[in-house]
Amino acid sequence: MAIIRALFVYPVKSCGAVALDRAQLDVKGLQWDRHWMVVDASGRFVSQREIAAMARIVPAFVEGGVRLTMTGPDAPVDSPLRLPFTPRGHEARVQATVWNDTFEALDEGDQAAQWFSRALGAPVRLVRFAQDVTRLASKTWTNDEDVPTQFADGFPLLVTSESSLADLNARLVAKGAPPVPMSRFRPNIVVDGPDAFDEDFIDSLSIAGEAGSQEVVLRFAKPCARCPITTIDQLTGERDGEWPTEPLDTLAVFRADPRVDGGLTFGQNAMVVAGAGERLAVGAQAQWEYRFEE
Repeated sequence: MAIIRALFVYPVKSCGAVALDRAQLDVKGLQWDRHWMVVDASGRFVSQREIAAMARIVPAFVEGGVRLTMTGPDAPVDSPLRLPFTPRGHEARVQATVWNDTFEALDEGDQAAQWFSRALGAPVRLVRFAQDVTRLASKTWTNDEDVPTQFADGFPLLVTSESSLADLNARLVAKGAPPVPMSRFRPNIVVDGPDAFDEDFIDSLSIAGEAGSQEVVLRFAKPCARCPITTIDQLTGERDGEWPTEPLDTLAVFRADPRVDGGLTFGQNAMVVAGAGERLAVGAQAQWEYRFEE
């Protein structure tokens, strides 16, 4: 038996997280997760890989929308930006690109563009996911099923395990490096129960929905290959001066995965196969089924 220990959404891709006690689930993932995205002049997404200071843009859900605040004593913007949940209705449609996917999105206007450009010190704009647009996860990993997502790198959800983090941190501490928090891996759902890295062999996770009308079933689709964002402190937007490439250096010793061309994996990308419309809650019980290869 597993327990849901934490739920996170990231309203603006590559910016800060909102920790939730309860979260609404649909086929695209948790509600409002990666619903907005920062783009450059060509419409390509911008992330902490290029601008680590994005970690310091902290969202909060407020009445009718999301409030964004930049933290830190040297923040170049001193007033928050508010984004309404409901589009204003006059947003320009623009081309946006996430990795190899290019599709239409809604430009949030000059005020948002100016706020983010000042905050990040680069000319950028902010776009919103258009609800009449369908972007699909790679069918290479979904058994040829249509799995919609928004601005996430590739899949609706990312699930991580507390046991796996404990194993990784034990290895870090053994070499003299500081442990890292789960925030480095930017999960949506954190579970406690499976042994360390058992998620490599789990096929699906079944979770009791809060409403109780139906069970939520998530299928693990693809191991998540980790990038340099894991080396960035999600509170300060900086790397450790003594250990600037951890935890990737430690993951390189034992987590290179041939399924993703040798990528260093931690956590599993997941898709919703049952229970869309349910609410997930921290503390909910979950069960997993292992994948048995023929």
